Amino acid sequence: MRKYENQKENQLQEVYCNCCGKKLLTDKGMIMEGVFHGQVQWGFFSQKDGETHSFDLCEKCYDQLVAGFQIPPEKKMERELL
Repeated sequence: MRKYENQKENQLQEVYCNCCGKKLLTDKGMIMEGVFHGQVQWGFFSQKDGETHSFDLCEKCYDQLVAGFQIPPEKKMERELL
């Protein structure tokens, strides 16, 4: 969950893990630790047609989530991080 100081300018103030509630470290509007941001816009053929859901997970909660997957996420090493 993200909180913004100024909604119009998207100045990030705080980020919380939606799963465990941990406040993630931020500095000057930048997230300073690992976080997974998920967002989906539900469309036709779903029970949530027209809704957009978004959430943030700390690295620990992300690891717990994917540990329960029947098919693990694909992993790829990046040479350069942007």
